[in-house]
Amino acid sequence: MKHLLRNLWIAALIVCCNFQQISAQQLPPIPIDQDVRIGKLDNGLTYYIRKNSLPANRADFYIAQKVGSIQEEDNQRGLAHFLEHMCFNGTTHFPGKSLIQYLERIGVKFGENLNAYTSIDETVYNISNVPVNTPGAIDSCLLILHDWSNDLTLDPKEIDKERGVINEEWRTRMSAMQRFQEKMLPAMFAGTKYANCFPIGTMDVVMNFKPQTLRDYYEKWYRPDLQGIMVVGDVDVDATEALIKKMFADIPAQPNGAKREYYPVNDNKEPIILVARDKEQPYVQTFIFNKHETTPREEKSNVGYLMQDYAATLITNMLNARLNELLQAANPPYIYAATYDDDFFVAKTKDAFTGIVVCKEDAIENGISTVLREIERARQFGFTETEYSRARAEYLRHLESAFQERDKRKNESYVKEYVRHFLDNEPIPGIANEYTIINQIAPAVPVTALNQMMQQMVTDSNQVVALFGPEKEGLKLPTEDAIKNLLKAVKSEKLTPYVDKVSNEPLMKEAPKGGKIVSEKKDDIFGTTMLTLSNGVKVIIKKTDFKADEIRMKGVSMGGSSLFPDSEIININGLDAVALGGLGNFSAIELEKVLAGKKASVNYGIGDKTEAVTGSCSPKDFETMMQLTYLTFTAPRRDDNAFASYKNRSKAELQNMDLNPNSSFSDSITSTLYMKHPRTLRMKADMVDKMDYDKILSMYQDRFKDASDFTFILVGNVDVEAVKPLIESYLGSLPSINRKETFKDNHIEMRKGIYKNEFIRQQETPKVNNFISYSGTCAYTLRNDILMSMTDQLLNLIYTEKVREDEGGTYGVYPMGQLVKYPTERAVLQIFFNTAPDKQDKLMKIIYAEAEAFAKNGPDEASLNKVKEYMLKKHNENLKENGYWLNSIDEYLYTGINPIKDYEQIVNGITAKDIQKFANELLKQKNQITVSMISPEKK
Repeated sequence: MKHLLRNLWIAALIVCCNFQQISAQQLPPIPIDQDVRIGKLDNGLTYYIRKNSLPANRADFYIAQKVGSIQEEDNQRGLAHFLEHMCFNGTTHFPGKSLIQYLERIGVKFGENLNAYTSIDETVYNISNVPVNTPGAIDSCLLILHDWSNDLTLDPKEIDKERGVINEEWRTRMSAMQRFQEKMLPAMFAGTKYANCFPIGTMDVVMNFKPQTLRDYYEKWYRPDLQGIMVVGDVDVDATEALIKKMFADIPAQPNGAKREYYPVNDNKEPIILVARDKEQPYVQTFIFNKHETTPREEKSNVGYLMQDYAATLITNMLNARLNELLQAANPPYIYAATYDDDFFVAKTKDAFTGIVVCKEDAIENGISTVLREIERARQFGFTETEYSRARAEYLRHLESAFQERDKRKNESYVKEYVRHFLDNEPIPGIANEYTIINQIAPAVPVTALNQMMQQMVTDSNQVVALFGPEKEGLKLPTEDAIKNLLKAVKSEKLTPYVDKVSNEPLMKEAPKGGKIVSEKKDDIFGTTMLTLSNGVKVIIKKTDFKADEIRMKGVSMGGSSLFPDSEIININGLDAVALGGLGNFSAIELEKVLAGKKASVNYGIGDKTEAVTGSCSPKDFETMMQLTYLTFTAPRRDDNAFASYKNRSKAELQNMDLNPNSSFSDSITSTLYMKHPRTLRMKADMVDKMDYDKILSMYQDRFKDASDFTFILVGNVDVEAVKPLIESYLGSLPSINRKETFKDNHIEMRKGIYKNEFIRQQETPKVNNFISYSGTCAYTLRNDILMSMTDQLLNLIYTEKVREDEGGTYGVYPMGQLVKYPTERAVLQIFFNTAPDKQDKLMKIIYAEAEAFAKNGPDEASLNKVKEYMLKKHNENLKENGYWLNSIDEYLYTGINPIKDYEQIVNGITAKDIQKFANELLKQKNQITVSMISPEKK
């Protein structure tokens, strides 16, 4: 390590010359974290094992395959993804659904802890948060990975059942953007394997392939030399390694297996342009790709690659800050814009410096030109020293925070790093090594090196532009020739360097006079300290050791927007715009600059019944969080240009929202449930001009002019004695007029009785969107809350089996239940699912019938035990989360319910009869609302 650090200053000098040549230099290698054990079996299978005790008694088991849809032949399109589904439908040691059933019995939930994904170049399976203190769990999970690797049964009957599920997944995913992306590939990757390789494939193949075709893909590509296993968690590394060696040794090597090709992407001298429209696309979006060479896999293992990654990250952060600054103009050039540097869309073999811009319909070419111009400005003139100083401080602050949390990292963060190391040879130095290396490199890398790298990432060739807009009457999109002319015009413009406006003014020039702590009490309910300040503010502090570099905050008061009349609903919807003006003497942009390098943030929210400020910080930046809180209450900044920009962008964003079928569906649900109550109406473009900035600021100030009824909750690594003076100074000086208030009941009541709203809304893909709601009075207690959670989870199991698996009728049915405390106590159970029009009637009958049967008979014991096991496991994990404690204390203050006390006893004590009775009490009130949006097959 000492030898490595001696050489770092040499590496930093090389960076000044040419980032792209770094990898060719004899730079020191990036060390591999010594706490991960990496090995390879004789058959070629790679494994990674790491001991990690957060959370305790848990482990993650992954298997990554270096293959995906790019390996498919034409008659196999969609089969890489289909094969992923089949891994949950029968293996040698876990026939049928027994794999899912076993894991759910030990608290591993399908979909949340047990899942997989297929992409173009890879397929990854995970079994996460496994309770490894359960006897046999480690052996069983390794056996599952073994079977996924080599022992799928691929039963033809199960294959036929899964065809319908995948067809419905295709139907669910077939949005305007998905259709656009399928048009992008043939245009952007013409003549390459990438031209037709989306994992979902074609439904003609999915519905008609012969089982042997799927087996051919499996046997050809699922083999140990292309597979990596990752086990991270509370395990014995030696014992786990021995198990892997024993268990996976029987998988035969395939020395003559097909070569795993990484297909190249063609260069292009002239720009490639694609312009497309869709009837369901609500806005004009443009992708601007500047293709450049990627770092070869074998060159990612030296320090030069870390330096490249550091530089590319800072370049995009600085350019994005400039693009965000342009949004503050009264008439901004676009709705949204950003850049990033990564894979060229779907290809690992070519990178691209990419810009994305969402344009206003009346300024499409201006929006595109503005982003092109800012990229070109950065290419020609680079970035300033002050921009670089801020961006570097932010980068190092994030790195320092990760280093501070090095003993608090969860299994998932490690295992994902190892997946990327196996698949792409991404470095895994470990945070301690990375922190040391980057802190040596960063001060030695001058801004001129980044400016030179920008010139290498963006050149005069290899450009690709893809524009996607609504298909609607009267909208004129730029032609391909017009976009080519834009590219040329911006290149020939005479640009000037960016001027960075900076200030040395502190966030607050001096601390406010402050108040005093007038009372301090210990509270055994949550193990907290409560401080009462002289202005009436209360502060509840819960010190934890879950994270070293985190303090979370919430300050809340009753009232909210409910106290404003219905006639102000448009201004209520504009209350989020106050933040765009900034705080104190600082605009929103200036505020970002002054906070660079600090880990502290504060936001506000004005809900229907409460107003709140939320925040988080590093312990060392606690005073900054207090200052931001003080300014949020006392000094919201008026910025007429920023508000005009907000209105301008909001109108442009809302203009075509009705083109999106999901907006129509959501609007129909809301209007059906709440009978068009004025407070539930969605904002439309024609409402935006009715917003009154003076009124909005006045409403905001009304909600925050009295802190006497606010209670602040602080949870995390809080030194109580150290923060007391800061609490007195900043929270103790908040304004106080001692109002006594609560929220107002505006009678936003849910429709009662049996009601059905079924309507036709033609979509590009035939589909029915369904929503079913059951509601009724219900006492707001922890026991009932747990009963509702169990009910929706048990219904999920039932509908997955009956509707997804048995009928192949949908990709998923999603029951969601909740209890509501105010203004009256009630329960709401809602169910969502999509399906094909010809399956609608049958599936709706099943949905209703199974709900009625559940209310009559309750769940089976095996399913109930699965749900209990998961809830107890999840609760144990939550008890180590700052956010969970903050939310629990907040719940107690708001409703009087303690979500932690007696949780385990209540869960363990609930019977199937209790759940049956709960569900029956809800359904017998006969408040059943159904909304179905039907898009029939086109004739």
